[in-house]
Amino acid sequence: MKIAIVGTGYVGLVTGTCFSETGLTVTCIDIDKDKIDKLNKGIVPIYEPGLDDMIQNNVEKNRLFFTTDIKEGIKGAEAIFIAVGTPPDEDGSADLKYVLAVARDIGKYLEDYAVVVTKSTVPIGTSEKVRAAVKDELQKRGANVDFDVASNPEFLKEGDAINDFMKPDRIVVGTDNDKAKDIMRRLYHPFVLNGHPILFMDIPSAEMTKYAANAMLATRISFMNDLAVLCERVGADINWVRKGIGSDPRIGPKFLYAGTGYGGSCFPKDVKALIKTSEEHNHPLEILKAVESVNERQKSVLIDKMIHHFGATDAVKGKTFAVWGLSFKPNTDDMREAPSIVIINRLLELGAKVKAYDPVAMDEARRIFGEEKIYFAKDQYDAAEGADGLFIVTEWNEFRLPDFKKLREIMNENLIFDGRNIFELDMMKDKGFVYHSIGRKIIYG
Repeated sequence: MKIAIVGTGYVGLVTGTCFSETGLTVTCIDIDKDKIDKLNKGIVPIYEPGLDDMIQNNVEKNRLFFTTDIKEGIKGAEAIFIAVGTPPDEDGSADLKYVLAVARDIGKYLEDYAVVVTKSTVPIGTSEKVRAAVKDELQKRGANVDFDVASNPEFLKEGDAINDFMKPDRIVVGTDNDKAKDIMRRLYHPFVLNGHPILFMDIPSAEMTKYAANAMLATRISFMNDLAVLCERVGADINWVRKGIGSDPRIGPKFLYAGTGYGGSCFPKDVKALIKTSEEHNHPLEILKAVESVNERQKSVLIDKMIHHFGATDAVKGKTFAVWGLSFKPNTDDMREAPSIVIINRLLELGAKVKAYDPVAMDEARRIFGEEKIYFAKDQYDAAEGADGLFIVTEWNEFRLPDFKKLREIMNENLIFDGRNIFELDMMKDKGFVYHSIGRKIIYG
């Protein structure tokens, strides 16, 4: 069985590679010649644990191919997945120009029956636009080629995407006929041997499910972040509150960790898009508006703590701060909408100097900030040397058990602003640090 994946970004590359792992012949297509040339040389453009080896293995076994030629790439494919970007437009809606451009190209070159599958996160109603675009191009060339459309949203976590794809909690497929349903069932059969379901539903429901899932997770995060601020003011500890409510099976423990706000390619974009869709249908989702507002405020919470500590914004000028963690979460180099960007830019605006370190996102940080604005440290201790304070923004494992004695020796002040609550309060007191965290009391060691 042959399939094609159009788009070799995060979703497309992981999807295509994981499908090839089951023995399918997969062609990944992208208009970016440089990216395709690199992939054909074994250079993977994204960081995802385990992906490099899986790509190499399937390329060597002639199951995984990369090309810029969509005409050749889709030839003979029973399913063609559209996995290109849907960046937010100025009004917050998802920009569908790349999705519909691919649909038109499929219509130009489709020779035999295929299911055209939207894998990209798209607003409700997009599959019908895809259907219309393919049909229009087929009619232009007088081709009588049958095809179907389906919606198959992705639920991949960056940093654990391969495991998510290979062992999914569930697979959601929206389709409106049995032929497309049968093809999608055969494609995903190897991935549901763990007993988790393929949920077949109508197309609009599948499109909505993706947005609803991300909106719910974003809501949990913002709720806990908002609650954390209140905990600080009333003397409660958000970590104990988290454990107390997370043990209730109706709530559960996941996505209840307070921090500096969510980032990445999905939550911010999808929350905005769903808000826009709700407004277009005269039913504004007021809860999601609050979720977005709380999240933007939370990205500045560590800066607010820092200004309060020093007493005034002028007191920050000329000071040096270390920033540990630049990616929006561990195990990825993705810095899209990352809280670290807000924190660093604010520090620079206040006249402070920044020394930053991240295990994998340094190249991306250089692209964002340039080479001159901040100092790019060789490791976490290089960043901390001579610092008047340390910001912990991403909870990479290597930050969890640092050499505190060394930190006290190399830092100007024993001052930490922890945006991920990775240290215990009693320990920080014993180690002799002034320790600010999220939703907990300040420690003066």
